[in-house]
Amino acid sequence: MRWEQTVEFAALSDIGFRRQNNEDSNAVLMATDSGTYQQFGHVFLVADGMGGHAVGELASKIAADTVPLAFQKSRPDPFADALRHAIEEANAVIHNRGERNTDFRKMGTTCTTLVLCPQGALVGHIGDSRCYRIRGRRIDQMTFDHSLQWEMIRQGKQRREDILLQQPRNVITRCLGPEAEVEVDIEGPFPVLPGDVYLLCSDGLTGLLTDPEIGLITRYLPPVEACRLLVDLANLRGGTDNVTVVIARVGDLPPGLSESSASMPTVRPDKISWGWFAAWCIWGILLAVSITVMLSGRVEEGLLVLGGVLIALGGLVITGLRLKPLAEPRDDQELTLLWRPHRTAEFKLSSEFLGMLVSLEQTLQATALEEGWSIDWGEHKTAYEQASQALAAREFQAALLPLGKAIHVLMASIQEARRRMDRAVKWGGKTPLPPNRPKSPGDQADPKLPPDDKKPGK
Repeated sequence: MRWEQTVEFAALSDIGFRRQNNEDSNAVLMATDSGTYQQFGHVFLVADGMGGHAVGELASKIAADTVPLAFQKSRPDPFADALRHAIEEANAVIHNRGERNTDFRKMGTTCTTLVLCPQGALVGHIGDSRCYRIRGRRIDQMTFDHSLQWEMIRQGKQRREDILLQQPRNVITRCLGPEAEVEVDIEGPFPVLPGDVYLLCSDGLTGLLTDPEIGLITRYLPPVEACRLLVDLANLRGGTDNVTVVIARVGDLPPGLSESSASMPTVRPDKISWGWFAAWCIWGILLAVSITVMLSGRVEEGLLVLGGVLIALGGLVITGLRLKPLAEPRDDQELTLLWRPHRTAEFKLSSEFLGMLVSLEQTLQATALEEGWSIDWGEHKTAYEQASQALAAREFQAALLPLGKAIHVLMASIQEARRRMDRAVKWGGKTPLPPNRPKSPGDQADPKLPPDDKKPGK
């Protein structure tokens, strides 16, 4: 990845609807010049604390504060080693802090860190917060969940469906803080292509949205609006946990620079692949020798060589079956599947997805009118009408942005009402009532979604 490629980013963290405090933290450390970028790259981090009350919040904040700075101090080392050392240093700081205070003992946090640097995209990871890459119409999970479910699936002793039904999703097997030493996963570096989008998030998002939903929202919306709609959807589906999202979108190469001139990570030849190719070449030569010997009249000697060739063929076949990656069959292109050990899914911006958003918006709008929420109906009407016009023309991508804005205008009122209720509970007294019931936003026709087989302009 080149310094000349711009990186558009955004970060958003929300307490959700069921928690009393936000135990998530995030950090973004952008290089400000070419020299800094060559040395450190751009750093993005999400941490999800655990331990209850201020304990988890403290653990995640220590990780967010420590990792970026420790990474820069370790950078004379290779990027991967520096990132591992930085996360290990954060673990030591959290662990020592917990050991000095019995109230903080065993506090912990997940930590997922993305570094975009001249060598590509590098990920340091521990816990079940995730890093995704969105490229084209595919979303790839670049991290392995250190959770009980995922570890049992990797062992392969039970069917995946049974594990997901029987085992709790929120039990993690590895995190920063509780132990003095920790094992950190380092992924990459991976080549970065123009237009790639990277998303880091806590499990408050992934527990309520599917990978295809995350992929298409991140792919088709600017980072700020994508963060906002993802958080709004998670809250509308229950908001059972804190939600944190960090998005980084890689820009195009400037004019005069081709993709071939962009610095890419050095890829070492795959020893297994080259060895496999050489083995088949030798087998082919031996087969040709056996046939040549038989054609020259030495049939017995040729058959002897041929027997060895057939035995070698059996060995190659057996070895090939063992080396072949084990992948689950794909019945539906939009289903997320586990695959050694990451997940991948395809997505499509369809009328079904937009119809779901329209239904949510209509429900929110009706509730806002019924409950008398204080709404900026002018802003809502503008976004609503833009979405309606785009949907009528089957311009799905153009409809997504204003539809997300209309939802957010309504969600902002829910958040304000919640803050009033929290203040009333905390300080006593009656819950402040909303202003007088606002007037209807006007005769707004419901957005109509044309059937999928209807062609544009008809």
